Amino acid sequence: MTSQGQSLNSTLDDNCQVNFRGTLLTIDSYLGDQDVERLKFLCRDSIASKNLEKCGSALDIFDYLMAEERLSEEDPSFLAELLYIIKQRVLLRHLRYTKEQVEHWLPGRRKVSLFRNLLYELSEDISSENLKSMIFLLRESIPKVQMEVSWQDEHAQRNGDRATPVSVEMLGASVDTLTSETSTKETAVYRMDRKHRGLCVVVNNHSFTSLSERPGTNKDAECLKRVFQWLGFSVHIYVNVTKGHLEEVLQQFQTHPGHADGDCFVFCVLTHGKFGAVYSSDGELIPIRQIMSHFTAQQCPALAHKPKLFFIQACQGEEIQPSVSIEADAVNPEHVPPSLQDSVPVEADFLLGLATVPGYVSFRHMEEGSWYIQSLYNHLKDLVPRQEDILSILTAVNDDVSRQADKRGKKKQMPQPAFTLRKKVVFPVPQEELLL
Repeated sequence: MTSQGQSLNSTLDDNCQVNFRGTLLTIDSYLGDQDVERLKFLCRDSIASKNLEKCGSALDIFDYLMAEERLSEEDPSFLAELLYIIKQRVLLRHLRYTKEQVEHWLPGRRKVSLFRNLLYELSEDISSENLKSMIFLLRESIPKVQMEVSWQDEHAQRNGDRATPVSVEMLGASVDTLTSETSTKETAVYRMDRKHRGLCVVVNNHSFTSLSERPGTNKDAECLKRVFQWLGFSVHIYVNVTKGHLEEVLQQFQTHPGHADGDCFVFCVLTHGKFGAVYSSDGELIPIRQIMSHFTAQQCPALAHKPKLFFIQACQGEEIQPSVSIEADAVNPEHVPPSLQDSVPVEADFLLGLATVPGYVSFRHMEEGSWYIQSLYNHLKDLVPRQEDILSILTAVNDDVSRQADKRGKKKQMPQPAFTLRKKVVFPVPQEELLL
């Protein structure tokens, strides 16, 4: 691109940013002091307390939200949610939203926690006198500094007004203190509130040029497609992928523009394999680490600080003679004992879920699919609605698969995850049930 073209794009970007800030300035002009206090209360889980204390206007709050990438011209939904909650719904039109639109997407894209929302709703109906009574009852549990009733509350009491969120800020702080464990858990979760959940790639190798076919793998691929689409991912399936084609797929998704607005990335491989590597459909052995390395922060900046989940259905070691309806996804097995962690990039935010521990086979039913993928499918379906995080789900998968056996009860399998995740991966609960 010429320098003139680059300058034009830069000017357009600057103009868009100025226009958006103009919109925020307009919204700020309609908000009073009580609205600002309400916003500060609702943003306590999104903006550090020391920064909220500095906020004297809605514009200050907007600046911190933009700095935290919680508010932008491309995605003003958080501000729309805030305006909806504080009943400034007429201002939604400045963000090009209607009340009905917000009500439609709010259950699945909520950014203000249900707990915070509940406290706010309580604050709307609580009087200063009732607030004092509650503080008296909780006196032994609430730090002394939080028991001081602010002058705003005294003023409200003298005038017979109900307490504003300024007073309930104190109540909220008190309850936060009592539930600090819960609050800590909530904050240590990866963001799942961007425009898109993310991309999911499934490499499904059924037929090979020199290796045996993998009957039952199409059932696995279909289950992965269904469950990750249900979770909000855009799923892309590639069948019988050669080494050259796999490299093209990796390059395509390494630079995919969809990562910028996505929360997460998922990459699944269904194929033959052995320790630390998987087979392409043309019989080439490809290290798992090589696949994952395309998505490090250096190679794929758009996925930096976002969870990257890899699920591999393939043997990782010694082949075992299968029974009639059970096959092992192993080829030319050999014992190689190094740690599974060697396959995971050193940097943060990666998870590698392997169907089996190093040195052992993984089993696949020739009609019903593999033990591991079918268990992963079922547990995602059952446990995501309970808001379980991905590691808890994989622990349940481990337990389930370890209890399975062939018809003679002699062949066992134990999956194994390795990860460098810094926070919990908790998928938002889909609005619709995933039917069998």
